[in-house]
Amino acid sequence: MIQFDQLSKGFWLRNHFAPVIDNLTLTLPTGKSLALLGGNGAGKSTLLELIAGTMRPDSGSVWSDGSISWPIGFGGSFNRDLTGAQNTRFLARVYGVDTDELADYVQDFAEIGRHFHMPIRTYSAGMKSRLTFGISMGIPFDTYLVDEVTAVGDRRFRRKSSQVFADRMKTSSAILVSHNLNELREFCDAAILLHQGHLTYFTDLAEAVARHEELMA
Repeated sequence: MIQFDQLSKGFWLRNHFAPVIDNLTLTLPTGKSLALLGGNGAGKSTLLELIAGTMRPDSGSVWSDGSISWPIGFGGSFNRDLTGAQNTRFLARVYGVDTDELADYVQDFAEIGRHFHMPIRTYSAGMKSRLTFGISMGIPFDTYLVDEVTAVGDRRFRRKSSQVFADRMKTSSAILVSHNLNELREFCDAAILLHQGHLTYFTDLAEAVARHEELMA
């Protein structure tokens, strides 16, 4: 379960305050994998960061009765001056998993070669995404927050990422942002739609997609 209690977040843009989340009070049920829908700039990535706790709200709170990953695909969880291996080992200690096992898993999965032992600041965006996806999949969470990360890499790597993610979904849930509707249908059984600062929960994914497409028309 993830609960929002009078949650608000916005940003100042050219002397104008733009609310992204507007006084949101809502409870998302346990055990549901949710598609997060919304137009470009609606605040989907902001919402994921608020859920993960990597961004502070202006007011209100978010809490959960289970463990939640950081937003997969978001590199802000890393120290840019440490290597991929050092960041991996640090996060292993934070989340209480075996450091050597996680490092071996991530190095094999991410396929970034010698860069695994180089500072994060030398990484391309794709390398960061591969690393954060690998670390997240190597740590058991109750809920995974995923922001388009399975689109990273070539076809073979995307297929591998999707298979690993599917394996995790057998025992966990997710909040997934993706422009690939087939991917949403494969992994999600419900949806949340973010529009003009308001979040609506749909038990039917097809209904949510139809409403999203209507708003975008």
